[in-house]
Amino acid sequence: MKQKMSCNLFLLAFVLGIGGTFQYGLQISIINSPAEYIKSFIHETWLKRYGSSPSEEIVTLMWSFVVSIHSIGGLLGSMFAGYLLVRFGRKKAMLLTNIPALLSAALMGLSRLSGSFEMIIIGRMFSGVCGGLALSIHIMYAGECAPQKLRGVIAITASTAIAVGKFVGFALGLREVLGVDAFWPILMAANALPALIQLLTLPFFPDSPRYLLIDKKDKEGCIKAVKQLWGDGDHAAEMDDMMAEQKAINGEKPKSVCDLFRDKAVRWQLITLFLVSSCMQLIGVNVVYFYAYNVFVKAGISPAQTRYVSLGVGITEILTTVLCGFLIERAGRKMLLWKSYTVMSLALGLLTITLSLQDSVSWVPYCSVALIFIFIMSFGIGPAGVICPLPTEIFIQSYRPAAYVLSGVTNWIQLFFLGLVFPFIVEGLGSFCFMIFFAYCLSMAIFVFLVMPETKGKTMLQIMEEFNRLNYRGKKRPTVLWQNDSSVMIATKL
Repeated sequence: MKQKMSCNLFLLAFVLGIGGTFQYGLQISIINSPAEYIKSFIHETWLKRYGSSPSEEIVTLMWSFVVSIHSIGGLLGSMFAGYLLVRFGRKKAMLLTNIPALLSAALMGLSRLSGSFEMIIIGRMFSGVCGGLALSIHIMYAGECAPQKLRGVIAITASTAIAVGKFVGFALGLREVLGVDAFWPILMAANALPALIQLLTLPFFPDSPRYLLIDKKDKEGCIKAVKQLWGDGDHAAEMDDMMAEQKAINGEKPKSVCDLFRDKAVRWQLITLFLVSSCMQLIGVNVVYFYAYNVFVKAGISPAQTRYVSLGVGITEILTTVLCGFLIERAGRKMLLWKSYTVMSLALGLLTITLSLQDSVSWVPYCSVALIFIFIMSFGIGPAGVICPLPTEIFIQSYRPAAYVLSGVTNWIQLFFLGLVFPFIVEGLGSFCFMIFFAYCLSMAIFVFLVMPETKGKTMLQIMEEFNRLNYRGKKRPTVLWQNDSSVMIATKL
């Protein structure tokens, strides 16, 4: 029975990934390769349409719209994710994310035939909407479908899907594949294939057991979903956990984002979500990728070969997120997070030194290359993987959709903001810009080590009780006193 459970559950994780966070990772990396071809297309289209060549400023402005509109779409998608999760359920909401994906593929794929660079801009916005929806819905759906002992492993598959999406985007952009002028519309429409795969396969899987039981009050549907995903074994403890959570919620309607800020009962959950899960852009991984090209060239790698080294970086991120999946239920979330944050902060501090010395000492660029790979490995083993199950684990059912909305919105706002100010930060500070991200990583290592409770191997209500000790320090607080096979008692503890 164990083999059957793992097979069905991991098949669902794969199906969710291919049309979920894979799309987010794909769109992050796929835009780099056709940049010059799209700029040329904008120039040619403008010339045909208006009879005069556009200035460099106009072409740059149109290209900046192509790049930045993706973040605006992602923000919109994140804002609507909570509504779709509550209104349609996890499964239907996941299926709906494929609509903007197919629209974006059609618009961008047909843009050259139509002679419209505006279609690329609109298509990129729809791809952002898909990414914003997928980030929230996929991780929540996967986390709610997994039993307690596999909750972390299944949730981490979302992070692996992002890393695979980035790698596939880089690979498709190679000149030997689709990275040439004749094929860039096909490259930009590549997100249609994973969307179609998910549309054809996801209907064969059930909705989240927790959603069916707690939100829909459909106990029979929940039991059927549990048997389909986990097999016919004894899952009484898991069912008791879901029943206990249903009892604790006591029929409350799903909360809004405003409720997250107002409700004292989730104050430290909100702080943890914001600092650990919502601030991924402040880790500095995008800055490391930005500097990687220059570091590789300084190390003696020819510019033509740096694309293949970037593929190596992508493979490293994939392997480390997979490794995180093996470690998370053994080492725990807390240990992986604080240790990886510590290593990342050390790598960023040393990278600042080696980048400032790489022109003066011949062997220093090789140290910079090693530090980049150490940073990427620590990122994959720690934050990239561990933050996936956290929002599902630290919030009970009524707060969970709002928590994912807040996390997604914060992520996309930071991505857009850093995209605007990052060139000025690099120009002003140079390699010392890493010190900003060094300070964040070090602060997070301290916060996780001293404050954040461990969630490994605990039920949702046990985790809620851990956070209640922070939320109601020395004050009257609601506490789950005991739980048996049939009931849960909730009382007030001084």
